[in-house]
Amino acid sequence: MSRPFREQIDEGILDRAAALFARRGFAKTSVQDVADVVGLSKAGLLHHYPTKDALYAAVLAHAGALSERVLDSVRTLPVGALRDRRALEALLDVALAHPGLVALLLAPVTQLEAAPAEEGPGESVLRAFGVDRETAEPERLVRVVGALSALAVLSLAAHAENRTAAWRPFLVATCFDALGHSRGASRPRTYLEEA
Repeated sequence: MSRPFREQIDEGILDRAAALFARRGFAKTSVQDVADVVGLSKAGLLHHYPTKDALYAAVLAHAGALSERVLDSVRTLPVGALRDRRALEALLDVALAHPGLVALLLAPVTQLEAAPAEEGPGESVLRAFGVDRETAEPERLVRVVGALSALAVLSLAAHAENRTAAWRPFLVATCFDALGHSRGASRPRTYLEEA
């Protein structure tokens, strides 16, 4: 089997496994579940990944590499609208190409779980927006989590509708607006500012 074809198969396996892990969790996802979803026998899946732990480690490594690619694309930009737009575009391209991995990658971020003891791929996504969940202003954290939640849901919907290319500009615009960078609109006043 040629190397590019093997990598394409592995990426498909990892993406579908990631979707199952995101939806069911590691403990409730069996090797047989993954094999069924990817269209392999259990033995065939174990040929690619010898254990469920090895498969999960490969999924996390791939998600980590993708999130680092997003972070690398904006690392040199100052926090602000330009960085936000570039981070959204880079993350959206990952989400549209790898819907299962993005579901797993964004699950801890969009659920606002406590920060893990070890930084996971989701933390790299927050850093791409210049956000540290420990020190971020509440409005900024909520806006970034809201934009990422919208990106996750809308990219999965675009993928399901087979409209990834057609919807891409609208997805970027929607998520950019959620970050508070809407075109020509002033910052919405908070409840306390209105009182």
